[in-house]
Amino acid sequence: MRIARFSLDGTVGFGVVEGEPSSPEGPVLDIIKGHPFAEFERTGQKLPMRDEKVRILPPTLPNKVVAIGRNYAEHAKELGNEVLGTPVTFLKPSTAVIGPNDPIGYPSFSQELHHEAELAVVIGRLCKDVPRERAKDVILGYTCANDITARDVQRAENQWARAKGFDGSCPLGPWTETELDPSDIGIMCTVNGEQRQLGRTSEMIRPIEDLIVHITQAMTLLPGDVILTGTPAGVGPLNVGDEVAVTIEGIGTLTNKVIKRDY
Repeated sequence: MRIARFSLDGTVGFGVVEGEPSSPEGPVLDIIKGHPFAEFERTGQKLPMRDEKVRILPPTLPNKVVAIGRNYAEHAKELGNEVLGTPVTFLKPSTAVIGPNDPIGYPSFSQELHHEAELAVVIGRLCKDVPRERAKDVILGYTCANDITARDVQRAENQWARAKGFDGSCPLGPWTETELDPSDIGIMCTVNGEQRQLGRTSEMIRPIEDLIVHITQAMTLLPGDVILTGTPAGVGPLNVGDEVAVTIEGIGTLTNKVIKRDY
C-alpha cells in the first residue's frame, strides 16, 4: 500500500495512492480518515494527484531523521574511508526535510554539493531497545531519500551537523510503501537524466534490522521518524539548475531541482 501525505487549500491529510504515475489519468488519492500510524479508514473520496491545487508533501514529518554513514563498502572506498566496526550514525533535523518536487537550495557556505540516494525506513510506532526479531514490527514502510551533503564542509568539520543538516538537505518521497521486501531492491540516482548511482540494498554492510537494534539502544524512535540506511557508490556533484532523481525499485521516484539560495 502506498500512502502519500498532501495538502489542499491549506489542509494536510493522507491518502492511499491508486493507479500509476505513467497512466494517462495519473494516480489518485483515496483520502483516509485519521493517519497511517494507527488504524484508519478509507473515505472513498478520491483526489487526482495531478490536480494543480494538490501539493504532495514529504510522506512523513519526522521528529528526527537518524542517518547511517558508510553502510555500502564501495561508497566508503570511493571517499577514502574505512568501514568501522560500528555503524556511523548522525542526525538530520526535521527542518532538513522537503518533499517531492520541492527545490533544494544550494547552501551559501558550500562549493561542493553532492547527492546520496538512499532507502529510507519510516517508523510506525514508538520503540526503544528493539530486539532484532521484532525490528520489522516497528516499521510502517519505506520511501526514497536523498542525503544531500555539503562535501567540502563535511571534510572541514569534525561534526556533520552543517554538512548534512542544512535546510532542504533531506528530500523524502514520493510516498510510503508499506508492503515491500527491502532486502534486495535496486537504488538509482540520475542527474539531468544521466545515471550516477546504481546499487542494491543487498550490498548493505548492515541490514535494516541491525540498524534498528543499534539506534534504539541509544534513543527512542517515534511514529514518523525516519532512518536513512546509507548510499551506494557513485555519489557526485550537484549544480544550480540540476534535476536530481532517486528511484527505488518497488517504491517510485523522488525528484528535486537544485536552485540558488537567495540568502
